[in-house]
Amino acid sequence: MTAKLSFPWRNHNDFKLLVDSDSFIPEMLHAIDQSESYILLEQYLIKSGTVFDMFISSLTMAAERGVKVYILFDDYGAKGVVNEDIQKLSRKNIYLAHYNPFRWSHLYKSMRRNHQKLLLIDGRTAFVGGACLSDDYQFKQPNTMSWHDIIIKISGEVVYDWYLSFENIWITISKQSLPVIEKETYNTFNQHGRVVLAQGPGRNQIIRSAIRTINKSQNKVWIATPYFLTTRKLRHALIKASKRGVDVRLLLPGAISDHPWISKAARRYYMRLLKNDVKIFEYQPRFIHAKLILCDDWVSIGSSNLDRWNQFWNLDANQTVRAEALLQQANNMFVTDFAASNQIKLGQWQTRPVLQRVSEWWSSYIVRFIQWLVFFSTRIKNKSR
Repeated sequence: MTAKLSFPWRNHNDFKLLVDSDSFIPEMLHAIDQSESYILLEQYLIKSGTVFDMFISSLTMAAERGVKVYILFDDYGAKGVVNEDIQKLSRKNIYLAHYNPFRWSHLYKSMRRNHQKLLLIDGRTAFVGGACLSDDYQFKQPNTMSWHDIIIKISGEVVYDWYLSFENIWITISKQSLPVIEKETYNTFNQHGRVVLAQGPGRNQIIRSAIRTINKSQNKVWIATPYFLTTRKLRHALIKASKRGVDVRLLLPGAISDHPWISKAARRYYMRLLKNDVKIFEYQPRFIHAKLILCDDWVSIGSSNLDRWNQFWNLDANQTVRAEALLQQANNMFVTDFAASNQIKLGQWQTRPVLQRVSEWWSSYIVRFIQWLVFFSTRIKNKSR
């Protein structure tokens, strides 16, 4: 198991929100092309195709220049990578490790996945978010499965914390060291940020920080997430905030989803939320995969879906920020996406068709069954120790 990490707020940083692949992919590739010393790449979902080919090309060219490239893929998430692409990465100066090789014979152990996404260049620049290396991110026509996602570009003191987060997993998995770097001083930057991690049961700083901030909210709580199978504590925090007069809004997938049954299961929460004046918007143009929380002057962006599965099993990481510039960028994205969404009204929801209710109930039942299996297997595991 990896060491438990916790980071403080850092005061000297700079953040930039990059919305959709036509914004963040070129910037990430350019950063790789400009690298001089080393690159850290951490990813969950990787699929061979055009997008991954572009990254392979930039990474291998960097390695040819003498840049050390350290790649950490989740083993299950990388099942979509063909052997030919793995061979392209098997060269001098490229070090590839897979997190927790998946084995059906060790199903319980294989449940834990590394869901973090990080690109870190030379200890100076980091890219963090929920976006994966997949052709699903290539922009297509509206109403298709081209994923709507975000990345935050980071400079400043917190980049070193992201390095430590990667190193913590890398050393445990690969048993290899990383380049030794020193903290740099960034007095020209003045934005506040903190790296928060989810490292397994009882070690989820992301959920705790979100609930704590929501409980203190005064004006707004806007959340975008692709899978709203969240904890009861978080739902209660949203309802209590709404009762205090806070503008609470959820931006969730509409009909277009990579897992439609999960979206249907999430709708079992709608009735109580709507009755407590929580506003729900279902995004229409594409599948929304963005993971973003805007709470008054606080923003959280990263890999966490805020769902129970993530809370219990996955390694996740978010960048929390208090900075006016990023706050405005996040606000603008929400406003644009709300306008491209259908708002679910209480009266409309109470009169939805019977077949829709049955479909939602069935999906919800499946999710409950899976959650019960996880709980039951955990109890058995603990008793066997």
